[in-house]
Amino acid sequence: MPEDGSDSLKEYRLRKVLQAIAGKRGRGTELISLYIPSGRQISEAMSALREEYGKASNIKSRTTRKNVQDAISKVQQRLKLIERTPENGVVIFCGAIPRGPPGSEVIETYVVTPPKPITISYYSCDDKFYVEPLMEMIREKQTIGIIVIDNTEATLAVVTGKSVDIKGDVTSGVGGKTRKGGQSARRYERIREMELNDYYKRVASHADDVFLQEKGLTGIILAGPGQTKEQFRDGNYLNYQLQSKIIATVDTAYTGNQGVKEAMEKASEKLQDLAIMKEKKLVQDFLKEIGTDSGLAIYGERDVREALKRGNAKTVLISEAVDVYPVKITCKSCGYAEDRSLSEQELFTLEYTISNQSCPKCNANALAIEEQKSLIDEFNELANDTGAKLEVISDKTEEGLMLYKSFGGVVAILRHA
Repeated sequence: MPEDGSDSLKEYRLRKVLQAIAGKRGRGTELISLYIPSGRQISEAMSALREEYGKASNIKSRTTRKNVQDAISKVQQRLKLIERTPENGVVIFCGAIPRGPPGSEVIETYVVTPPKPITISYYSCDDKFYVEPLMEMIREKQTIGIIVIDNTEATLAVVTGKSVDIKGDVTSGVGGKTRKGGQSARRYERIREMELNDYYKRVASHADDVFLQEKGLTGIILAGPGQTKEQFRDGNYLNYQLQSKIIATVDTAYTGNQGVKEAMEKASEKLQDLAIMKEKKLVQDFLKEIGTDSGLAIYGERDVREALKRGNAKTVLISEAVDVYPVKITCKSCGYAEDRSLSEQELFTLEYTISNQSCPKCNANALAIEEQKSLIDEFNELANDTGAKLEVISDKTEEGLMLYKSFGGVVAILRHA
């Protein structure tokens, strides 16, 4: 698997690998997780593993003892190939993974280069791999709170990475500015001010409940039509911890969900480091070409592949939801070959059943999977060869979902029509 690619591709790959590793289970405490930080010598880790190998000899179960010692030996073999601990450290997972009934276990080894420096020196032997520190590294840290408010309602939302979570609405119950009945203008205005004050306090209380529990909250954006947002801000209704996090106050034409979307657009400069804003711009660039009928936008697996092969694709966007694995199947007996596009689950099933399938040409049980890679990896190799840029787009955002549902999740912007 090529290591180069965009940040979104690298993150996608690491997340897929970690999710797969996290799902592995051993029959007993036979799965080894080893974390080596950059400051630790490989020789030190090797010495510690020799000690663990000796301790494993005391395991009562013969099968478990053999599997643990085999896994430790595999890890030691891998470490011998590493001359010096990488800058970010290295993590190795190794253990006996059941493929069926007892006795079907196969030793699997995974070597992961962390995206950031690891600081822990850690060894464990358990029935599952310890992936939490690596998962935490790829978890989006920057979180922004949004409050869209006017005199009738307020909507609170949390934007983290590629997700927007609407946390709820608060209605005001405040009357309009027109006079009612025979009340004096001054008396009616006092009542309205009291109602507004109570409303602002309820909004602030809800904001406390929502935002104070967000550990990674880096800022709050106030938005809405009219002067209400400024009155709410200047009245210091928010908890002082939240008040100090206000990074922008923007005008919007709407409140509610639509107001949240508008606030994100208006405060895009403040949000530009969030993954969701980067994705939004990429998809909008594609939609702009579609909308202007420039001839520079194409979609569909076949057309995008051809554009990549011709070197005419400038930017390729692929949805994370695209579950396609092109494979080449050949017959070792007669040379028969065919190409298929399978889902990940279909490929997994095929790997275990293909030896029992007959060749459609010579009827021999000699079929084998000769080539297999995900569509994302195939397209990335083509993109690297031709200087194109490939980005992986989440299906959790509005734009990402539209990219998948409306265009099949595979699109490109061309260099020339």
